Amino acid sequence: MNYPTVEWRGSVATGVVRLIDQTLLPGRLKFVRCTDVKQVWEALRMLRVRGAPAIGVGAAYGLVLAVRGSRATTAERFLADVERQAAYLASARPTAVNLFWALDRMRRVAREEQGLAVPALKARLLAEAETMAAEDRATSIKMAEHGLSLMRGVSTVLTHCNTGGLATAQHGTALSIVYRAQEIGKPLKVYATETRPLLQGARLTAWELTQAGIDVTLICDSAAATVMRQERVDCVILGADRIAANGDTANKIGTYALAVLAREHGIPFYVVAPLSSFDPEIASGDEIPIEERSGEEITCPYGLRIAPAGVRTYNPAFDVTPAKFITAIVTEYGVLHPPYNRSIQRSFKDRAAT
Repeated sequence: MNYPTVEWRGSVATGVVRLIDQTLLPGRLKFVRCTDVKQVWEALRMLRVRGAPAIGVGAAYGLVLAVRGSRATTAERFLADVERQAAYLASARPTAVNLFWALDRMRRVAREEQGLAVPALKARLLAEAETMAAEDRATSIKMAEHGLSLMRGVSTVLTHCNTGGLATAQHGTALSIVYRAQEIGKPLKVYATETRPLLQGARLTAWELTQAGIDVTLICDSAAATVMRQERVDCVILGADRIAANGDTANKIGTYALAVLAREHGIPFYVVAPLSSFDPEIASGDEIPIEERSGEEITCPYGLRIAPAGVRTYNPAFDVTPAKFITAIVTEYGVLHPPYNRSIQRSFKDRAAT
């Protein structure tokens, strides 16, 4: 996209977090200005900002808003404010590890720079958040380049949920590959699932790709098996909200079903995610906390009742795809192949060495 999903505008003292309200798309493109941490928390919780990398960047900016008004006069008291506000922001969403990664990074910077005066510490935190946003944009470009190596002989891909610019600071994870292919004159066709219950594929992915002039076909979630059986797609590409040390991957609900279908039909299944979406402290997907959301998202989406009042619901926002179903994982450090416990560990060593 030509504009950031979430960004900081202005000085540390008077600036605002400007973000796209994704709940209004595709009918309306609206930029929201958040002036306090509660507004950022609400934006994260209500999916005005969503997508693991964008959640991380948004949380970092939210922490700057939270502590810029701190009346602390010593670094010790300021650090206490940082810890308290970071814990508050972390409560917005439980699954996307980028949220916790970004807040932990901000905490670490505050601790390491506590020799600075409090006003300088506030400015340092904003600088770190801006660095994270810039790194995210650069990471998207690197993932696109590495992902293109998997697209030889591929003309059509299937994707789920939204992994484009709306899910990151600007460019995207899985869809960054599609955008890069178009840039170099080798465009890919896309089948996008609607992604029930909140329709991120229909509302966001189809909107993004249409805006970019990319050939996109929207399908119901339940049509994916038929599309694969009819040999309409060459591979599946999607993102991740948290990846365990063994490669098990949590992503939008419905991802696991697509992985099983892809295996049955002999179709490669690729995950595209930055290292900030990996959680090496979690051994397997069994340990990943799965967010459960309100049943009203199923029974009364966007205010339209489609199920009887009072019916019981079960609405996990994510599911976990076992690593055995994943053909490869694309990161900013290259393409990872099984066994993932080794290739993931090697990638973290490569990052530490740079």
